[in-house]
Amino acid sequence: MTIAALIVAAGRGLRAGGDVPKQYRGLAGIPVLARAIRALAAHPDIATITVVLHADDDARFQRIIGPHVGGISLTTCHGGKERSDSVAAGLACIRGQGADHVLIHDAARPLVDLALVSRVIDAMRKTGAAAPAIPVTDTLWQGSKGTVAGVVPRDGLFRAQTPQGFRLDLILQAHQMLQGAATDDVSAARAAGHEVAIVEGSTRNIKITGPDDFALAENLLGKDMDIRTGNGFDVHAFTEGDHVTLCGVRIAHDRALSGHSDADVAMHAVTDALYGALGAGDIGQWFPPSDAQWKGAASDIFLRHAVEMVAERGFAISNIDCTIICETPKIGPHAQDMRENLARILGIDTDRISVKATTSEKLGFTGRKEGIAALATATLVKT
Repeated sequence: MTIAALIVAAGRGLRAGGDVPKQYRGLAGIPVLARAIRALAAHPDIATITVVLHADDDARFQRIIGPHVGGISLTTCHGGKERSDSVAAGLACIRGQGADHVLIHDAARPLVDLALVSRVIDAMRKTGAAAPAIPVTDTLWQGSKGTVAGVVPRDGLFRAQTPQGFRLDLILQAHQMLQGAATDDVSAARAAGHEVAIVEGSTRNIKITGPDDFALAENLLGKDMDIRTGNGFDVHAFTEGDHVTLCGVRIAHDRALSGHSDADVAMHAVTDALYGALGAGDIGQWFPPSDAQWKGAASDIFLRHAVEMVAERGFAISNIDCTIICETPKIGPHAQDMRENLARILGIDTDRISVKATTSEKLGFTGRKEGIAALATATLVKT
């Protein structure tokens, strides 16, 4: 059995508030959709992942989601007006990928866990169609004009969740036969005459719909949150030259910084802060100055390595704070460019990055204009 995962993310999600669709909004530092992708990618039985996007969201997906799912093999396609249209488009994309079973998941359920996914897969193997659900425990009322008009028996009632799993040929046929729209894929399968097994859902597997759901999801994540903080400090002396490079930004100056690489003292501090938060040593350990291949190297090589290590160890970068200590050059006019350059490399928004400068009041080596120092702090959150 070869299983493909299909994540439906083509909706606009406006009820959740914010100025972007809910699947692109951050949840404890990581976009909702990225969390859903990571959750399914972590399951060893899932071979491929396809994400169905709105036709206007290709660039947004690459900018917001791409940096958070590095190393995961993804394909994307465009959805339609209704959810069932988007699922049909995704199934057509998956059809040529060699899978014979599919898990269809809502992007708005970012907290799905591996145990739930395994339960769906096990039942799908036996029956061809399975979905998770939670029994309804609350009393259900019928209402009319703002008053209770009756009570609905709750026996046999369930709250549906995703991912919903199917033999690929079964659900393809169901969507081809579908007349009108379906609220979920179980509805499509049943309309085609197929039975669907119910497996135990999870109270953590909430669907983010409104603004309050973001707060609930944050609270659920906070119960087992792992937060790490690291510091980085670096110093480079001035030498002859006509520019310095700080946070990857070239700044004209009457001196240059001396170092084995490009001597980007600020980026070195940020890199060491990330390594420090992971307990993973420092730049010198990973890129020894005794190794000639790093002579003159651009410091973003070091920073990208640290970023990859953060992702590999299951963390996300929450924020970076970098202070550059020097008398000259002036940092303020270039600080925004530095933030934007770091944001591209780190894969986080610029509002999570601070780059600022101070002098040492003409004291010490920086006060004597002998060099530049930088201090950085990084905060990581377990995903």
